[in-house]
Amino acid sequence: MGERRAARICRRTLNALLVVTLAPRCAACAHVLDAPLAGPICDLCWAAVNLLTAPFCRVCGDPLPSWRVISAALETCPRCRRVSSAVDAARSAGLYEGSLREIIHAFKFEGRRGLAIPLAAMMRTAGAPILAGADAVVPVPLHPWRRLRRGFNQADDLARRLGAPVARLLWRVQAATQTGLTSAARRRNLRDAFIVSPLAPPLADRIFVLVDDVRTTGATLEACANALKAAGAKEVRALTAANRVRTGRAA
Repeated sequence: MGERRAARICRRTLNALLVVTLAPRCAACAHVLDAPLAGPICDLCWAAVNLLTAPFCRVCGDPLPSWRVISAALETCPRCRRVSSAVDAARSAGLYEGSLREIIHAFKFEGRRGLAIPLAAMMRTAGAPILAGADAVVPVPLHPWRRLRRGFNQADDLARRLGAPVARLLWRVQAATQTGLTSAARRRNLRDAFIVSPLAPPLADRIFVLVDDVRTTGATLEACANALKAAGAKEVRALTAANRVRTGRAA
């Protein structure tokens, strides 16, 4: 008991010294951190994350307007009822807006790799039904040149903290950018962007969960799922930290 109290006092003292001497700022809101030893994001920014709550579309994971569902078909959003998907089920922890967008930006582009731990914790909670029964999680790969420039693959950092076996089954063989493209253009752009590694074990009758930081239009996850299913995967699900809900846009 005395040791824990001493550790708390020491931690508070170190936090106070860091605040006074360095004034480290929250990577999301830029305010001075009260407890910098707890991480680069302040408690207020974590509390402001807009977590997704049920009901969800069982295919893409987008939120549905209400629980008043009259048939299994209506458990999917209008977009997923119009367009078939290689992804069997998807879920995201929160909306890609506000503080979560800034947190992911700090993680992905500023190299704050420690943020993979709390982000993956949110994903485990939100994605428990997606992870249940899966054989492995599969991080969405970066093209080797982008991986070299960034220094790490954010999807791999998240996947390794989800508490499931990690299978790096996919290679990205095209580096085309997706920025500014429509959903249809993204899908065309990614048609042959991913292949299953020639070193991969047999995938038949296995269930995989694709892992990435953000679901935008779903085109990247769709391309990865197509590659896995072409190689024999029984089921492909998807789990992301954030979802940029595509209100009013085509799949």
